[in-house]
Amino acid sequence: MLDDTDRRLLRHLQAEPDLSMAELAERAGVTSATCWRRIEKLTEAGVIEAQQAVIDWRALGYTVDVSLRVTLDKTEPRAFDDFIAAARDVPEVYEIQTFLGRVDVRLSVLARDITHYQQVYRSQILTLPHIADIEALMHVATIKSAETLPL
Repeated sequence: MLDDTDRRLLRHLQAEPDLSMAELAERAGVTSATCWRRIEKLTEAGVIEAQQAVIDWRALGYTVDVSLRVTLDKTEPRAFDDFIAAARDVPEVYEIQTFLGRVDVRLSVLARDITHYQQVYRSQILTLPHIADIEALMHVATIKSAETLPL
């Protein structure tokens, strides 16, 4: 699906997403027009979903990052749908993932401090529907965080 030119463009775009089209074209060894057409084609094909800003939440005062592993009451037919719909409404939940296995859902929660986290946990997380079990894992350090593909 991807040729060498597409791979070069994607490698440079992953490394420096804020490059102008002219800079990207120069680094990939193509003309600006070719670069633009290729990027448009990759976007239309769904290969490039979006370009986004990465915000350092710690710089905004959020110092607590907790991963909650949730097991749902599977005797309830709407457990997944009800739980996920309610979890989406918790502003401090920034990521929701579903799994097959013992753990059904993982919530990523940001809070300003431990006191704020306890408030969110008690008043918003524990009140979510159909929770059978919940385990909290507090984030200590990021060892590797790569969102780039080895192209």
